[in-house]
Formats: sequence, C-alpha cells, structure tokens
Amino acid sequence: MRGLHRALKRRFSIAASPLAVRRHLAWYWRFPIMLILLAGGITLAWLFYDAGMRFAGFERGETVGELQRLREKMGTLVRENAILHSAGAQSERKLQIEQATQNDLAKTVKSLQDENAQLKGDLAFFRKLMSPDKNDGNLSIYHFRVENSGSPGEYRYRLLLLQGGQREQDFQGRVQLLVNYAQKGKKMVMTVPPPKETDAPAFKVNFKFYQRLEGTFRIEPDALVKNVQVRVFENAAVQPKLMQTANVF
Repeated sequence: MRGLHRALKRRFSIAASPLAVRRHLAWYWRFPIMLILLAGGITLAWLFYDAGMRFAGFERGETVGELQRLREKMGTLVRENAILHSAGAQSERKLQIEQATQNDLAKTVKSLQDENAQLKGDLAFFRKLMSPDKNDGNLSIYHFRVENSGSPGEYRYRLLLLQGGQREQDFQGRVQLLVNYAQKGKKMVMTVPPPKETDAPAFKVNFKFYQRLEGTFRIEPDALVKNVQVRVFENAAVQPKLMQTANVF
C-alpha cells in the first residue's frame, strides 16, 4: 500500500513534470510554408552570391557588357582579317603576273640577244664564204661547241666546217672527236667514233662551201668532261688537217 501511495503522490503532486500543450498545424498549411522558406533560402543564397561577386570585383552587368564588347571586337577583327586576306591574295596574284611578265620579257630579251648574235655570226660566215681571196685559208673550222644536253652522261656537239678561197674541188674526209675527261681521279681519253667505226656515215664530210655536223655522245654519268678536241682528216690521211679544242658548257 505504501508503494502505491508513493507512486500516486509522485504522479499527481506539485513536483510532477509540467504538462505541455502544443497547437496542431493543419497539413494543408505545411506545403506553402515550406515553399516560402525554400524561396527565401534561394533568395538569400543569390543575394550572398551577388554580394560576394561584387566584393571580389565582378559585376554581372559589366561582365555581360564586356563579353558583348569582346564579341563585337572579334567580329570586327574577323571582317578585317577577311579584307586583308582578300587584299593579300590580290597582291599575290598581281605579283605573280608581274613576275611572269618579267620572266617573259627576260626570255624575249635573251632570245633577241641570241638571235642578234646568230645574225652577226651568219653575216660573218657568209662574208667569209663569199670571199674570193686565195689566201683565205681554204678549209677552216668556223664553229665548234660542246655542251651538256641535260641528261646524265650525254653531251651534244655542233660543228661547222668552211672552205674558202677559190674552192677548186670538194673537200672529202672525216671528223673525229677526242673527249678528255676525269673519272675516279684518273684522266682518260675517249675517241668518238671508236677506232673500229671511223667510217661511220655520221662523221664523214663531203662539201664544197660548208657543212654542219651535229650529234651526241655518251659517257659514264660520274665522269667529268674537261674538253673535247675535234680533228678533221682528209680522205686516206693519217694526220689531221685541222684541229680545234672546245671547253664544255
């Protein structure tokens, strides 16, 4: 009984825990309040972010304006670059045309100079050809030239023989070339045509006034031709009647 009495005393006496009365909030008010709190939180966060950006020196409006100015400047630079590119292309085409014109003029001048030199040579040739002087030397090598044809080891020669004076009879004979060259540090000589082909038709001559001979000979590509000597033999003669040496161009 004493234990029951003590329990009832503790429960209903003044020393018992105070009774809390809470007001119940209806469920349909809770959602709007949560939305309001959420919107407030977002607003506060944006304000703090904007304040932080301003404090750091970034202004959103200024940044947007600067970005727009940079875009406009980039557009201007792109247009200027296109204009300069077009002008550069036109200048390059104009320069190419001018260079082509200069090259054509240089070729024309060179051609005229060569033609002029050839005409002078032809004039001197015909003067010598028509000369009736008996002391004109009779048979002579008027022109002899050797040059690289552009192909490795191939050379082209040009020879003009002239008979002056009274020309009492035709000159008959043959021509021989002695090619002096160096190969692998050794000096060597090649005969054109070879000794076994001295009667080759391409190297025979038979003329009263003049005769031209043109042709090519080949040598090892690694050989360096120093000069070429032309020898003119009269029929059945062992010793040459004329000799002349020409350097290679």
